[in-house]
Amino acid sequence: MTKIRLPYVVSDKDRHGNRRYYFRRRFAGSSKAVKIRLPGFPGSKEFMEAYQGALSSAGGLSSSLERTPKGSFGYVCKSYYASPQFKALSKSTQLWRRRVLDDICRKHGGDPIERMRPIHVRKLRDEKADMPGASLTRLKALKALFRWAVEEELVTHDPTQDVKRIPYSTKGHHSWTLEEVETFERIHEVGSKARLALALMLYTACRRSDVVKLGPQHIHEGRLGFRQSKNANRDPVDIDIPVHKDLADIIGKTPSGHMNFLTTEYGRPFSIAGFGNRFREWCNRAGLSHCSAHGLRKAAAARLAEAGATPYEIMAVTGHKSLEEVERYTRAARKKGLADSAIAKIKG
Repeated sequence: MTKIRLPYVVSDKDRHGNRRYYFRRRFAGSSKAVKIRLPGFPGSKEFMEAYQGALSSAGGLSSSLERTPKGSFGYVCKSYYASPQFKALSKSTQLWRRRVLDDICRKHGGDPIERMRPIHVRKLRDEKADMPGASLTRLKALKALFRWAVEEELVTHDPTQDVKRIPYSTKGHHSWTLEEVETFERIHEVGSKARLALALMLYTACRRSDVVKLGPQHIHEGRLGFRQSKNANRDPVDIDIPVHKDLADIIGKTPSGHMNFLTTEYGRPFSIAGFGNRFREWCNRAGLSHCSAHGLRKAAAARLAEAGATPYEIMAVTGHKSLEEVERYTRAARKKGLADSAIAKIKG
């Protein structure tokens, strides 16, 4: 095995010559090492998120948090991680919240949490000012922590309550164009896993976390039904939509024989990160390096808007709970349609 620079990370190659990375750590007094598979490549977003999560779950901060006194920031974080409310969160939410709070604990774990004021929260927020997305994520984690701590009477006040995020704008993930979909389809023919993955996301508007779970058992009498993974433990959303004839045709022509439509070369279900990596490879092979799986969710909503679907009809497919969320996905499509309607009203 070849060690790389990140602590506790080792790698090897599978029988196909593909390099795999693992978090591997043995603790004092234990004869068995903790070993966790890490997705992607060192430095990538999915790799570093999994690595930080492995550090936390495998005890990367356990010793320092054990030493934090009662009433300290670290003590409250440790109590939060052990709470039923935290454990009820999705694994991905647990991962990013713990990663962010652990990062703060490295410097402030021993500080008395009751002394924390809005000025301190703003300072923590502003430490990430050069990365607005990371700054917002840090603020969200702190707000969630203090909401819980106030309810549990571990603190008497919430210093995050009036702290605002640093304003910034982003276009988010690129929404696929019709031409890009056609390009992908030319490279990946019907019958391939790549084509099936595209069709499943384009005709259902599902997320990566859902597409890896879908299988024949989710289809009954021509309808696809499943519970979305996002917020499934807190505020579940059940989807029940008709299977489009084109999607049904592609499913029927793609070999499966499993409880999951999409499986790895070893016949096992994809992990969320593993599917993301594979779909990235499929996009790159089609010359679409700027496209992503999440962009297909935006494209699906936009296609519905262009076809004249109302916001509430779109919400029934995507599972969004507010018109504001749908607005983000369909603004461009609706603008084009309104422009066409406006010009058509000009008398010649």
